[in-house]
Amino acid sequence: MNEIVWPTIDSEHLIVDSKQMLILEKEMFSDGMPQEALMEKAGIQISRWLLKKKHLLKHGITVFIGPGHNGGDGAVIARELFLRGFFVQVWCPLPIKKTLTSNHINYLTSIGVTKLVEPPDANGKDLWIDAVFGNNQTRKVDDKLIKLFNQKFHKKYGKIISIDIPTGLRPDKGEPFLDNAVKADYTLAIGLYKIGLTQDSALPFIGELHHIDVGIPISKLSKVDKKIFKVTYKDIKNIDLPSLPKNSNKYKRGRTLLIAGSEKYPGAAYLALKGAISSGAGFISAILPNLVAESVWQVAPEIVLRGTMQSNNNGNASLFSALKNIDLSAYDSLAVGPGIGIDIVDWQKSKDYLVGFEGLLILDADALNRIAEFKLGSNFFLERKFKTWITPHSKEFSRLFPHIKCDTNVERAIQAAKEFNIGVLLKGANSIVADNKKAWQLFGTDSQTARAGLGDLLSGFIAGSSAIDLTFCRNITTDFFAKYVLLHSFAASKCRKGSNASVIGDELSKLMRNRKMRQIS
Repeated sequence: MNEIVWPTIDSEHLIVDSKQMLILEKEMFSDGMPQEALMEKAGIQISRWLLKKKHLLKHGITVFIGPGHNGGDGAVIARELFLRGFFVQVWCPLPIKKTLTSNHINYLTSIGVTKLVEPPDANGKDLWIDAVFGNNQTRKVDDKLIKLFNQKFHKKYGKIISIDIPTGLRPDKGEPFLDNAVKADYTLAIGLYKIGLTQDSALPFIGELHHIDVGIPISKLSKVDKKIFKVTYKDIKNIDLPSLPKNSNKYKRGRTLLIAGSEKYPGAAYLALKGAISSGAGFISAILPNLVAESVWQVAPEIVLRGTMQSNNNGNASLFSALKNIDLSAYDSLAVGPGIGIDIVDWQKSKDYLVGFEGLLILDADALNRIAEFKLGSNFFLERKFKTWITPHSKEFSRLFPHIKCDTNVERAIQAAKEFNIGVLLKGANSIVADNKKAWQLFGTDSQTARAGLGDLLSGFIAGSSAIDLTFCRNITTDFFAKYVLLHSFAASKCRKGSNASVIGDELSKLMRNRKMRQIS
């Protein structure tokens, strides 16, 4: 089948690092686009964005103009807003280095825009526009300038808008160069989103993130070598999952097996099962601890119990005794890990069954912790010759891959996926799904998805959803993984009855039923 690209490759979705952005700009300039024209386009587009939010402009505007072309963008903004009748003043905290920017400033003063000699008053109600450095930041910034901005931010007398990148924030890491960076109420990303802006570490600084389109041709975006996509709830409407024919029976609507829970963590098993049920999978089986197995028929009678797990002296589940009696070839997907606890001896006995499973293996929570503590470590993944997806949070990831040191979580996830030929969900405020070619950065998702139990629900949901889609196409790509994660988060954001994992599971069931009903042919 042809490779599925979701979402669309365009400037609204593509994320780049600072070097990739500079290469794209240089290509546009070499093709004949004048630098002056790109600066004009960026400044005018931002001015149009601002003019739609006139409540931000009513007390006047102060533009902080930097020494380079980001400062030139700010000067164009100042000009456009002044010509529309707003009170505008500018301040240059650093010597201007670019002739084009200097020419814009000279024109501003010639038409009557005030050029401040001293720093502006942080107690004023005017809008401040941070056009100091943008994407070209490579070093620390004067701490006095950052303190001035943040004095205004914390007093909330007027809003702050950063152009492209808040001053003092590393464009490729999303972290301050030193202890702090400008805290903006809005950040306007010019052309494309920069990778630093979408990292968890950038959230305290960027405020609301918005995209400013400057017309980068799709033909150039398609040639970007490392594809990282920004996905939000707006992309839910474009999720296209395979259609199931009306005459497919339960065995042809996905067969999944879940191994979850222990005497220590029985609730994890219930939540994983609820996630699988919410997917709409046709046939869900489970291997459960005795404590859960005795009562599962009361809460989830549709689950087929395939085996039970004994517990060791610490209350952790033992997988081996159950796995040796199971025919794993009967399943499309297998999820292992939620709440099973740590038992390295048991893992050593059990691992060959999991290594040899020919379907999609989904490893979460304590399965990942067992791998990290086992002598093979992450080399376990190299022993598997079949598709494997893992769902660690940041600490679990670090325990699994202590040798992977990268600037961003996106790069960490991509490197692990490439090195070990796996699909990776690195969970966080802005979770990432990656394979060896692409990454999907979730952004603007609901913070309620970061709650105890929701990871267990997600594991079961991924297992059930992937089993369904594997009946349609045997080699589902990693964008399916990203879609499942986004749908799970979206269900949490839409849940009006509460924010615990159980009720979110009910919301997820409704969401999936609505989607599948529309898609059944």
